[in-house]
Amino acid sequence: MTVEPRVRRLTRSWAPVAVSLLAFVVIWQAVVYVGGYPIFILPGPGTVAARFVRAWIDGMMWPHFVATLVEVLLGFAIGSTIAVLTGLLLARSRLAERLLSPYLVAAQAMPILALAPLIALWFGTGLASKLVICSLIVFFPIAVATMVGIRAVDARLLEMGRSFRASRWQTIRKLEIPAALPAILGGMRVGITLAVIGAIIGEWTGGDQGLGVLINLARGSLFDIPLMFATLLTIALLGVGLYLVMVLVERRLVGVR
Repeated sequence: MTVEPRVRRLTRSWAPVAVSLLAFVVIWQAVVYVGGYPIFILPGPGTVAARFVRAWIDGMMWPHFVATLVEVLLGFAIGSTIAVLTGLLLARSRLAERLLSPYLVAAQAMPILALAPLIALWFGTGLASKLVICSLIVFFPIAVATMVGIRAVDARLLEMGRSFRASRWQTIRKLEIPAALPAILGGMRVGITLAVIGAIIGEWTGGDQGLGVLINLARGSLFDIPLMFATLLTIALLGVGLYLVMVLVERRLVGVR
């Protein structure tokens, strides 16, 4: 592919995003101007952008960002691994599905925000509680996606594996997981953004570093509302960035366009 067609394709892909972002900023600024809101109620986009840049330049944002990123990546890795194994079990055993599904659904129905204080009480306010919360919040969508993906594998593919006398482990590793990979990665797309939410909720329950902690500081002792908005912007960019990474991984592994 030549450079020019690639540039045109990128322009077509990102032009709607740029237009919607510009419209959002214009509407935001219009609301601030028409409403006459002071900075401590609703700062304008220019004020937030300036505070965002200053927070990164003076080093305030960086340690909190790194702490949250570590929590998200570790929590996602732990939660997704357990979820894939559980999804495999549920897909291959109707008995396991009947026994475990009610508990999984009940756990998913409980708001993680309500469980977070209990988890902090049991595991402390350090890294462990954040990882537990992240793992819990990413578990359900990835487990369900894995179960659905495994059950949707073409029966003829499995029959071919049996004809070659593939063992159960070989069938899982070489047939079922590759065939179910699009569904599993689709669940992981959702899971990686939920992991960001889980990390922030965990930081709200206690701790001394993280973007959730910085939000509490900005709206509390510092009373720096532009900083709070700049932190929210950082969280949004982190979620979008991790989601795009998962999209690239999916394209790399399964060739999704």
